[in-house]
Amino acid sequence: QVQLVESGGGLVQAGGSLRLSCVASGRTVSSNGMGWFRQAPGKEREFVAATTWSTGSTYYADSVKGRFTISRDNAKPTVYLQMNSLKPEDTAVYYCAAKARLTGTYAYWGQGTQVTVSS
Repeated sequence: QVQLVESGGGLVQAGGSLRLSCVASGRTVSSNGMGWFRQAPGKEREFVAATTWSTGSTYYADSVKGRFTISRDNAKPTVYLQMNSLKPEDTAVYYCAAKARLTGTYAYWGQGTQVTVSS
């Protein structure tokens, strides 16, 4: 099992920045990648960004490309999501997730952190 705890959400004005953190604990060796997802009210959860523990390769949704940056610190182990030039449409609950090495699916999820961007 992998436990994930997010932090860093909050209220920010449009154009502002926030940095989300996700600390992983437990059997982290069973995960080979981490992702950030978000869910806005009345909408389905959507992919935001992902990275791998080993190479640090990164992947982004088109809607955040150029504004958000995902990074990881293997020693902690923690994954970050730096969000710049925030827009009201970025308002959502943000979740981090760990990809299970055996299945390749996001098997472990954090509790989520609220990000609200005011116009």
